[in-house]
Amino acid sequence: MNAKATNHQTVLISGAGIAGTTLAYWLARHGFRPTVVERSAGLRSSGNPVDVRGPAVEVAERMGVMPRLREAATQVTALSFVNGSGRQVGRVNMRALQRASDSREVEVTRTDLAAILYEASRDSAEFLFGDTMTALRQDGDGVQVTFEKAAPRRFDLVIGADGLHSTTRRLAFGPESEYVRHMGLYVATLPLDGPADTMREVVIHNAPGRMASIHPVHGRALAAFIFRHPEVAGFDHRDLAQHRGILTDSYADDGWRVPELLEQARVAEDFWFDSVSQVRLESWTNGRVTLLGDAASSVSLFGDGSTLAMAGAHTLAEELAAAPADAHAAFARYEARHRTLVDPRQGNVTTAAALMVPATRAGVVARNAASRFWPAAAAGAWIRNRITPSRRPAPVMA
Repeated sequence: MNAKATNHQTVLISGAGIAGTTLAYWLARHGFRPTVVERSAGLRSSGNPVDVRGPAVEVAERMGVMPRLREAATQVTALSFVNGSGRQVGRVNMRALQRASDSREVEVTRTDLAAILYEASRDSAEFLFGDTMTALRQDGDGVQVTFEKAAPRRFDLVIGADGLHSTTRRLAFGPESEYVRHMGLYVATLPLDGPADTMREVVIHNAPGRMASIHPVHGRALAAFIFRHPEVAGFDHRDLAQHRGILTDSYADDGWRVPELLEQARVAEDFWFDSVSQVRLESWTNGRVTLLGDAASSVSLFGDGSTLAMAGAHTLAEELAAAPADAHAAFARYEARHRTLVDPRQGNVTTAAALMVPATRAGVVARNAASRFWPAAAAGAWIRNRITPSRRPAPVMA
């Protein structure tokens, strides 16, 4: 327990995902009394693979969950790019890439990561599943919260860790349309009925502006689609029938195993679909309410969201513990520190899209040809970073 944490302030966290459960763990360690409200009846997260890398590795190690994460790791060793007939046209050795970049990262499904973090935090916080906030009313001493089901309650602070379509952000800052910007892509994921063809390689097929992939996870297979598409008027992130229609129309003429994958997507119960969007706010804080994770700064296509959510949660808890009587100052320091990680990554979406979803046939061919050089490129970047470290201040991990 942090010696500074003699307070017993109550903190409501909206969202029991990666950011919310990590924050609940660290706030409890620092003497706060966290309550987590989650709209879903239980843990719910997309099955797409994500990376725990960089600062999140240290956070996970200090939480004691890194052995569990390594047990749950996907064990993927390569990316294999194939053409319409299934012939390999490019390959990336992921093990070599990780060695070249001196990485300790681990890849897990978002579902497994969320479950492991929940198990670590569930005894440290009160969890209210199947409920959500409907109103917030602030004053100088706290926040009065109205719930959809539970009786109204008062908290010292409220943290929105409720994702891209954040209820907290809407209630405390304004409508989603003011802060969320569509990045020209949509993503869909679903588990497949049978195992993957190979248990160590992600197999990826590209057509211009579209990607379909099969990812092995512990004897199972996950399908993912990422595709370029203008913002859909009237898009509803909860309307699965609309999502299936958009996906089917976008991939109707593709080869490889795409027709089979689309057929499974039409009937899959566990089907996740959303836009690739960025969240931009001048400030993440409004009085006694602040935002965390995708609610504050949805970022990229390369799995950085989970890493940043864990790192941000640790930083926020650390700053609140350092100044429990001055939440405004703590929120400001958290934001200043965490933006040094977030801001550079928010500029990487265009690069990520060019690599994973080339817009043209020539771009697909060029990416496939370049894929064999990626480990060498990563080694060069690692050496440059060792010789000329970034001027951005590194986050302090207490």
